[in-house]
Amino acid sequence: MKTERRCWAEIDLAALRHNVRIVREKIGPRSGIMAIVKANAYGHGMVEIANAIRGRVQMFGVANVAEARTLREALGDNAPGIFILGTALAHEREEIARSGFVPVISTLDEAAAFNAFSRAEKIPVHLAIDTGMGRIGIWQDDAIEFARELLRFENLAITGIATHLPVSDEDENFTRKQLAHFEKIAGELRGMGIDAPIVHSLNSAGVIRFSDHAQSMVRTGLMLYGSSPVVDFQMELRAVMTLKTRVTLVRDFDAGRSVSYGRTFITPHPMRIATLAIGYADGYQRRLSNTGAKVLIRGRRCALLGRVTMDQIMADVTDIPDVQAGDEAVLIGRQGHEEIFASELAQKAQTIAWEIFTGISSRVQRVYFEI
Repeated sequence: MKTERRCWAEIDLAALRHNVRIVREKIGPRSGIMAIVKANAYGHGMVEIANAIRGRVQMFGVANVAEARTLREALGDNAPGIFILGTALAHEREEIARSGFVPVISTLDEAAAFNAFSRAEKIPVHLAIDTGMGRIGIWQDDAIEFARELLRFENLAITGIATHLPVSDEDENFTRKQLAHFEKIAGELRGMGIDAPIVHSLNSAGVIRFSDHAQSMVRTGLMLYGSSPVVDFQMELRAVMTLKTRVTLVRDFDAGRSVSYGRTFITPHPMRIATLAIGYADGYQRRLSNTGAKVLIRGRRCALLGRVTMDQIMADVTDIPDVQAGDEAVLIGRQGHEEIFASELAQKAQTIAWEIFTGISSRVQRVYFEI
């Protein structure tokens, strides 16, 4: 892809659709897919991502009403259902009710507030059950009694029952117990006459490791974007984003010269060093400084030198002949036979791939294509 851009992210929509197919293969034909597109689709571009897969998924998940509004305006009224993953603030509830977005309910006060907004059709809500995440929802031991109270609200329809898995990528025993408890509660709710058509608990790691618990819908985010929360599944996915920048300068350094703020790197011998047009203002995290992080230039791994600055980083190109200003450099993604995964940067920065993706700033232009 020829471009004169300084710093950009190439978004491969064919790779995105490949990853949707992988999810489908894992869960089978009977479960729906809720594509999580919150936080600008993990930095990939919410509207563009949603448009690319709208016929392949059954719902979209967003964080709040502002994201829901943006998505509805882009996709139109015939878009798949839009589920709001986070608790609504009081002033947001009327818009949610009037617009047909699907809120999550954790308290009777929330339910009463939504119930006050009567309309021709009942307002669809999903009951969140806290089975160990500790973030939102009614505690599992109180779920049955809570549901009985919820049935008294005549303007609400319980169309979904949900829980969230906090350690599906780490603790199999806890997660299996959690799923068993949730499914028992869902069965008891059906016995009470709450036959919610949507029951969802599996996130990306859950889909990979516990696909036998897919139920009627799964919520997938990270794996759609080609990053696996389970290391040994990574090669099944295709990275959707390639983060690129350009070499702006190449210079020869004598031994004993310092590189970047704090003089944390001193050249141990003569070196050739390239300056690249990316920094922490673009989302290349300062925590990557002096961690052994690499960038790809001419298909080879080059060590990051010194501290990441706001707009620039430096890399060792001593052993790569003929590197020139204007050459492409890859921070995340493939170049030649080498590939840097977001999870690799996350490990170096002592964070998670989710933060790597969502931290890429709006200054980095997204360029969409498919091969």
